[in-house]
Amino acid sequence: MSIDERHLPLYHAFLEQGLESWLARLPEQLARGLDRQRFGDLPAWERAVKRLPTLEVSGVQLDQDTVSVEVAMDASSRRQCDNLLKILAPWRKGPYRIGEITIDTEWRSDWKWQRLAPHLSDLKGRRVLDVGGGNGYHGWRMAGAGANFVLIIDPSPRFYWQFHAIRHFMKKADQNVHFLPVGIEDMPPRLAAFDTVFSMGVLYHRPSPIDHLRELYDTLRPGGELVLETLVVQGDEHQVLVPGERYAQMPNVWFLPSPKALTHWLSRVGFQDPRVVDEADTSLDEQRATEWMTFQSLADFLDPNDPGRTIEGYPAPRRAVIIATKP
Repeated sequence: MSIDERHLPLYHAFLEQGLESWLARLPEQLARGLDRQRFGDLPAWERAVKRLPTLEVSGVQLDQDTVSVEVAMDASSRRQCDNLLKILAPWRKGPYRIGEITIDTEWRSDWKWQRLAPHLSDLKGRRVLDVGGGNGYHGWRMAGAGANFVLIIDPSPRFYWQFHAIRHFMKKADQNVHFLPVGIEDMPPRLAAFDTVFSMGVLYHRPSPIDHLRELYDTLRPGGELVLETLVVQGDEHQVLVPGERYAQMPNVWFLPSPKALTHWLSRVGFQDPRVVDEADTSLDEQRATEWMTFQSLADFLDPNDPGRTIEGYPAPRRAVIIATKP
């Protein structure tokens, strides 16, 4: 199977990072994750990214709230970029800025980063995995914090092409951030390769949350750090909400534990010192519809007469960040 030139940096990085055991799986994983027969819109996303103009880059900022690329852009190239980038919509994680274009995403993902960053072990020189990393916003921020190697995994081909749209403008400014369109279940078992693993906004989508925690455990080297962010409910260590067919209009939400229950689960899996470092309700300013995400958002999913509850009658979204260590 021939290797797409776009994937060569990923192959080289796997070799440099000593992930040879995973290399043999990459061609099949990339082919399946980017299968045009499975994803009918994929050719349009690919064409949009390939048609992005080549612009002169004068700087890249990964350590600011807005991931930014400074490029020279006239009126024509701005219109072209704006139109092509919107073919990739909806843009959910960000914000980004490409020259004069600001991609105002559904989520103010920088707010989440601000809440958890002070509690992280220093990322400088670390090998980092971002599970369910969306289009890569937080992965770029991890690189901006000094990570030596960042691997984003997410099975969405839309997010894959959004990531490569941003990377197109960065050119070779930061070649240590990579995207693989797979889920965590596609990773080699008991890999034990990463210094820090992030799983943010994933756990409540898993019908077996304990299995997900075990998968995360197996990706970490001994002494590695897990950063887990998920929807929670208030209560004691026995409190877990199992919603009906939908929660805040999401059809694939399974378990919303209390933070105390979640730290107990982490301990049972084998993590040491699980601790809640942040807990906050999701506000209508943090998740909302924008020009770049024009579909319904959080305001449409809450009870119009009681914003403290979802439209189904459950407690409104509340999220917690828990950090734990693999012994």
